[in-house]
Amino acid sequence: MKDHIQRALAAKRESKYVDFKGELDLSEPHAWCEIVKDMVAMANSGGGVLLIGLDNKGKPTRWDPTSVLDVDEAVVTDRIHKYTGVQFDSFTISEETKAGNRLVAILVEAVSIPIVFTKPGTYAVSDKKQKTAFSAGTVYFRHGAKSEPGNTNDLRRVVERQLELIRKSWLQGLRKVVKAPPGSQIYTFPSGVDVRESVSTDARAIRIVDDPDAPAYRRLDYDLTHPFRQKEAIGEINRGLAGRTTINSYDIQCINRICDVRDKENLCHCPKYSSPQYSREYVSWVISQYDQDEEFFQKARAAHYEQRH
Repeated sequence: MKDHIQRALAAKRESKYVDFKGELDLSEPHAWCEIVKDMVAMANSGGGVLLIGLDNKGKPTRWDPTSVLDVDEAVVTDRIHKYTGVQFDSFTISEETKAGNRLVAILVEAVSIPIVFTKPGTYAVSDKKQKTAFSAGTVYFRHGAKSEPGNTNDLRRVVERQLELIRKSWLQGLRKVVKAPPGSQIYTFPSGVDVRESVSTDARAIRIVDDPDAPAYRRLDYDLTHPFRQKEAIGEINRGLAGRTTINSYDIQCINRICDVRDKENLCHCPKYSSPQYSREYVSWVISQYDQDEEFFQKARAAHYEQRH
């Protein structure tokens, strides 16, 4: 990831994967709409880096980045969610330097399914005039150095990127087979056999290794064991808190990062191509933390802020 930022810092012009901004004042009406548009377009186009504090030739503008560096990443995620309905947090904000000048770097990761704007990014430019950065129902991509509405070629490239990932996955699997030691066995199932993860006691147990002493087990159906998306988990937690306090998506983000929740499979399942799923145990665990310490949520926020700064 650091290599991407270093290559962007060395760039002398903007491109599909690199965007320069001389400055960014988030108190300005248009600033949030424009930065959200560029980040979403970059994620839809395969990822990239936004560098704030450079002119269009990549030279430092001597802008002070302190105000932007003080913004928590969760606030940016909430802004993207406001216009897309997607909790996109696959980005990092960091401080970098070029020729002794401080800059802000936003490294944006690619998404597998393009993010669509569900609300227009409209802001006032005068008392009687408004401007729209993007419209509801549009999908933005990077076209050279610009973030613009997508076309057929953009969607084709999205499909091609996914196919390439699938091909690489297949090739990795083939290499494992080719490199398997003599005596290894590969098992196949006849067409029509319904093989899927199940918690049913009638499900047929299979082994995933050749060792006859290895225990057989049934993989769990995460839609049953982890039935809640973030919004649903928040609703369940707030019901369990019974009015003593309420939490929002920022609290969930702070708790997850401070307590490494995503590494605890009994609490959280992170599918490859969709948002995290939470278990009933997660809901109970969060409520129990508050029962033990009424300042749990405030402490999680404070710890997350300190970790980021």
